[in-house]
Amino acid sequence: METSDNNTDEVPSDLKLRDEPLAPTDVTVFPDGMGKRAPGDRPSFEGLREQFQNLLFGGVGIEVSALGFPPSGENEGDGGKKKTRGSSAAGEKEEQFRSAREKIRAFNQKPKQIRDYLQRFVIKQDEAKKVLSVAICDHYNHVRRCLDHPEELNMDYSKPNILLLGPTGVGKTYLIRNIAKLLGVPFIKADATKFSETGYVGNDVEDLVRDLVRAADGNADLAQYGIVFIDEIDKIASSPELGKDVSGRGVQVNLLKLMEDTDVNLVAPHDIAAQMNLMMSFGGRRRKKETINTRYILFIVSGAFDKLNEIIRRRIDATTIGFGRPGKNECEECLNQVATEDLIKFGLESEFVGRLPVRVACESLKKEDLAEILRASEGSILRQYERDFEGYGINMHMNDAAIDDVAALAAKEKTGARGLMTVLEALFRDFKFHLPSTNVRDLRVVAETIANPRKALEEILRMEILGEVAANPYA
Repeated sequence: METSDNNTDEVPSDLKLRDEPLAPTDVTVFPDGMGKRAPGDRPSFEGLREQFQNLLFGGVGIEVSALGFPPSGENEGDGGKKKTRGSSAAGEKEEQFRSAREKIRAFNQKPKQIRDYLQRFVIKQDEAKKVLSVAICDHYNHVRRCLDHPEELNMDYSKPNILLLGPTGVGKTYLIRNIAKLLGVPFIKADATKFSETGYVGNDVEDLVRDLVRAADGNADLAQYGIVFIDEIDKIASSPELGKDVSGRGVQVNLLKLMEDTDVNLVAPHDIAAQMNLMMSFGGRRRKKETINTRYILFIVSGAFDKLNEIIRRRIDATTIGFGRPGKNECEECLNQVATEDLIKFGLESEFVGRLPVRVACESLKKEDLAEILRASEGSILRQYERDFEGYGINMHMNDAAIDDVAALAAKEKTGARGLMTVLEALFRDFKFHLPSTNVRDLRVVAETIANPRKALEEILRMEILGEVAANPYA
């Protein structure tokens, strides 16, 4: 850096750039046309950031998003005020973390209590609710004991990581999401298909743990008791007969390390911005925790496993003869009889399967189950559509006959509960478009509306134009 009083080429240290004004001189000239500043002025955040980009990267245009400097415009006069506000916010966040940790420490749920809570949101899947409730209680009772008695940290512990099997749309994700909400622990969901073995294009499996820390607002101490849910796990099977993914086996190997007990760096090697922040965290600043251990992170994986029924049926056929042999139709729901050898034949590594001791199959949803979801579930998609119409000042009500018809149409979609939204979206699309611009304030959906929605809407619009809304059989 050049000044008018000396010609030294020495570059000021990082510490001087951060915390000390430059030595008093008449004028300081910044490189690359950054302008001048008066003696004693504190350099701006933008100016310092540009200097570091030029010094570290040779001006090649790499953006350094944050270096730990005060934001532009903060001067010595108002720094104390902003520091006070920041300290207050940090105190509130710390209190939230302490509260969440104490909630884990005070865990006293019973399996039946968790099952009853899940009943409010998920229809059917009674066996899955029971198995999940027991596994969750076992795990967090152990975590609680370790928090109360640190000496138990050295005891051997096998985590009850869970494998959920079942067709799409039966509530696998919804079950886990509601469990995490009940417990108040950090929770993330990811698809296994986005990960790849190191050396291929894709995400690193360790990003799962880093995302969990982000879900905990950066608190690694809280994130280490969270839940990681990985869907589409069957898509990384490496069985040649089912189609081998180029990195499926490698992803499984990397995942099983996470599921056991390992330390994960919170800063990814390929994250330049995070690496820069770590480099700048020196001096009087407190160094943050740089790794997180996965010993108490509960891993739950799920998948549809479409071809697994065939593998299970062949095994059953080979060991069963006579009248006891199940027929083909009876084996369409054979997932609840899955064995380790079936999963290995499907393409999962034996070590990976061994890290998933708790296994449970979810049942397919029939028409009656879909109708019950619309009527009774607190998370029913029908409630969402009612709120959509309420936003336009329209009160929508669907009677039981119409609900049954919607459920029958959704069952034909063969996508489980997701079929309900497909049917309702097609049904109400034109109603949402036209009715908000009319004086209609009540929409009663009956069986005739489901059978011919276009005709029902045309009748409502015709009678609204004629001023006969009160006599409208649909409204």
